[in-house]
Amino acid sequence: MDDVLADTSIKIISEINKRLNKSYSMPALLNNDSLKLEFYQDYLATNSFLKEPGFFLDIPVKEKAIEVVQELSKHYEIFIVSAATEFPESLKEKLTWLEAHFPFISWTHVVFCGHKYMIQADYLIDDHEKNLKTFTNGTPLLFSALHNLHIHDYQRVNSWEEIANLLLPNE
Repeated sequence: MDDVLADTSIKIISEINKRLNKSYSMPALLNNDSLKLEFYQDYLATNSFLKEPGFFLDIPVKEKAIEVVQELSKHYEIFIVSAATEFPESLKEKLTWLEAHFPFISWTHVVFCGHKYMIQADYLIDDHEKNLKTFTNGTPLLFSALHNLHIHDYQRVNSWEEIANLLLPNE
């Protein structure tokens, strides 16, 4: 969910900028390794905001995610899987966020867990290698995010448009 459907990195950058009076931006972080390292150190020092009420409520939706997931749902059974239990405050907030942005996905198709190794599906689209590493029954797809650009062991998707091109039938 985070950094796949929800643009969580953008919210994290904004929160760090606000709390530390910084001016990080995604383009600058993508193009400057030393700035990215500085940002990561700031993130480690201040990331307790992830456990604060309200953090997960207003995260922006990834571009084209709603349209593509809605179209995919006509061809696949879609489950939203999130390791949300790491941040207990996020459980209700993520459900609220999903209801607001993806109302066509029923609560019966939302899975909150600590580890995703038990997920069995045709595809797992995730931004974390640890989740893809244990996904052995289908095709793992690495959704590009600031924290995974160094990983080259999985088929990478950079956008929801790429996912549409890959998974939707040509009509």
